[in-house]
Amino acid sequence: MEKTDIKSMTLDEIEKHFQSDGLQKFRAKQVFRWIHRGVGSFEEMTDLSKALRIQLAQQYVIPPVKVLQKRVSRDGTIKYLFRLGDGECIESVLMCYHHGYSICISTQVGCKMNCSFCATGQSGFSRNLCPAEMLGQIQTAQVDAGVRVSNVVLMGMGEPLDNYENVLRFLELVSHPEGMNIGMRHISLSTCGIVDRIYELADRKLQLTLSVSLHAPNDEIRSRTMPVNRRWNVAQLLKACRYYAKQTGRRISFEYAMIGGVNDMEWCARELSRSLRGMPAHVNLIPVNDVTGTGYQKSSGEALKRFVDVLESGGCTATVRRTLGSDIEASCGQLRGKYKGGNGYEG
Repeated sequence: MEKTDIKSMTLDEIEKHFQSDGLQKFRAKQVFRWIHRGVGSFEEMTDLSKALRIQLAQQYVIPPVKVLQKRVSRDGTIKYLFRLGDGECIESVLMCYHHGYSICISTQVGCKMNCSFCATGQSGFSRNLCPAEMLGQIQTAQVDAGVRVSNVVLMGMGEPLDNYENVLRFLELVSHPEGMNIGMRHISLSTCGIVDRIYELADRKLQLTLSVSLHAPNDEIRSRTMPVNRRWNVAQLLKACRYYAKQTGRRISFEYAMIGGVNDMEWCARELSRSLRGMPAHVNLIPVNDVTGTGYQKSSGEALKRFVDVLESGGCTATVRRTLGSDIEASCGQLRGKYKGGNGYEG
């Protein structure tokens, strides 16, 4: 008999399963709380009888997320390579800010989007993550580092809106008051521009931050670097973003990887500023990561400053993202790529 993934179930679903098995309703809340503390087995649920723990272990499974490798940066950032139950590997990054700990988690093993500057895209796509595996990244990192995570960013490996239903279930679980209780305003979801899903997400009026990987001011540049633009162009994407902002009342964050000589010219900033005019938006400029094989180079400090000045003179707020973990290859996809390439724990 195939066991049921209990960690991806809502409290209501667990209650119904338990009642159909003749178990008391309050047991569901006990188990739910244990699961969301990050326990890896029913044996650890010490306020349940031994007989009940055996019964649960025969029917249900808690999908494992185990630390395979980790690297600790000089700035305290921790890059994790996690192994899943089927042997697949994913990455997460734990970061310390003045407001507390944030974790950047993966939503897929690999990615289908194939953005030219992204290490994850180079490794191809294996499968979607289930909600339990998304939760497990947060919980395993908390236990390993001995910290409490207060902010979650869905910006690791994979495209969250390409794993839409599982991501929605994860959001419901991670924000549950009997679980980790991380509020929506402490969650950011990054997308490369799956336009139909942006409209669907907007209509749910969740109060999370939508972070859009734009990376170009026009179709010519964006289609070269991001294949998704050939399906939904810049105009269609920005129309969906305006709808999202109107429906939710939330400001959109636009991610813009600064690539020397590709998208960092002053005219790019002027064009971008015109496109975003009238929208509640913030542009987050990111010096492009040094990913093997892309041939891309980071923009100079002077180019970054000019870009910010042009955007702000056009009425668009912009900042340069603080770079964390560069000495440990904290860009998602880099560590998994090296591990798959045969470098093992040494990376």
